[in-house]
Amino acid sequence: MATQTQTIPITSQQDRPTIETKLGSRSAPKSDDSLKDVKAFDVTPVIGREYPEADLKEWLGSPKADQLIKDLAITISQRGVVFFRKQDGLTNDLQKKLVQRLGELSETPKESGLHIGPVSNSGRTLGGRDDEISVISSEQAKKLYKNRIFGGTKQSRKEGWHGDITFEHVPSDYAILRLAELPETGGDTFGERGNPENVGSELTAVHPVVRTNPVSGWKSIFAVGHHAKRINEVAEPESEHLLKWFTQLIVENHDLQVRYKWQNPNDVAIWDNRSVFHTATYDYDGVRTGQRAVSIGEKTYLDPNSTSRREALGTVAT
Repeated sequence: MATQTQTIPITSQQDRPTIETKLGSRSAPKSDDSLKDVKAFDVTPVIGREYPEADLKEWLGSPKADQLIKDLAITISQRGVVFFRKQDGLTNDLQKKLVQRLGELSETPKESGLHIGPVSNSGRTLGGRDDEISVISSEQAKKLYKNRIFGGTKQSRKEGWHGDITFEHVPSDYAILRLAELPETGGDTFGERGNPENVGSELTAVHPVVRTNPVSGWKSIFAVGHHAKRINEVAEPESEHLLKWFTQLIVENHDLQVRYKWQNPNDVAIWDNRSVFHTATYDYDGVRTGQRAVSIGEKTYLDPNSTSRREALGTVAT
């Protein structure tokens, strides 16, 4: 199977798909302010928000569940990633329900559902029985990716940064990771496959280098990570330079990063794959096991009228 993701620069007005041509009349959802009284804090000025006392199971069972989950989706898309502690009541089924509702309530296309990997999860060693839940297992990774992840020196792990399943024609919007088994220290987290267009055995897709997030309305670089192999319409050396530079922007700018310290079993992180990238820190010796559910979003596009986050919030230096 091929596992390459190609990316294309948007160079002319004719090549620039808009929200109307790609997604009908979709517009960014409006907040109901249902989370304004929920205890929370921003982990950094730029990225990350934590709800230290919230219970996601209670939110899902609340009479105001739709408002809460919609506002949570908006918050995730604006802050990039949110964190919840000790969600002991969150089962695999509730985790899947939550990530699906995040997309539905922020107007994800109706044909998009939960992602099922091209290699079924249940068919892997230590993979579990649910193909809509990816088991994140350090023991499994040691068997499958021993030389790539755990072998050799640790002078640089910049290749670990990525967005989930960007090899799909219709990639992910939201992802929820819940760790059930933690090492004593380390391991921080810096058929149809969920959509009718995600079919076949050749895992190659073409996406714009810069894409618009329809929930926040903001544009950002999308061509980052080990799935991004080639930028079309530029020479090979230019493509290689640009892809390395995009990764370098993330690695070298600490103000753009947030580091999540997993403290308890069933701590949860939820991120928006359209706008942020993530990597585990492979600095631990113990067992690290978690469950991840990934929902499918919309086809990637760039709205030429969209602005960057800094432009939208008025934080661009003049």
